[in-house]
Amino acid sequence: MVSLNVNGRTVEVDASPGTPLLWALRDELKLTGTRYGCGVGMCGACTVHLDGEARFSCQVRIGDVEGSAITTIEGLSPDGDHPVQRAWIAEQVPQCGYCQSGQIMRAAALLSRSPKPSRQEIVDEMSANLCRCGTYSRIIRAIERAAQEG
Repeated sequence: MVSLNVNGRTVEVDASPGTPLLWALRDELKLTGTRYGCGVGMCGACTVHLDGEARFSCQVRIGDVEGSAITTIEGLSPDGDHPVQRAWIAEQVPQCGYCQSGQIMRAAALLSRSPKPSRQEIVDEMSANLCRCGTYSRIIRAIERAAQEG
């Protein structure tokens, strides 16, 4: 059993400490907003916040994050009213939508530490997350909007 703090709640996960956080979230806790994309930390679909920082959950073992605050897309804003989520809708960012929870989590972490990032800072930060549909210009516009309206 591993004790985790997920979305502000302490939960017990009946899994080996070596289990990737992605699978504990999806399979054990049924928080399926965090997506499996590649499993090797190359796409960003599985991005969550660990103590406020964007991290690939496929590359983090649950035994290493006991005591850390883990936030998934479900915990970012219970009513979907986070400034990044509102901007995502306003800018009509999603196409297929598969990568979007990871994109939103990375964008929210960026704005948390840098409330008014430059366009280049946005591009640099978001380069860690891939979008197979190529909605990058809409992603950038949404982050800029969230920074203005934030």
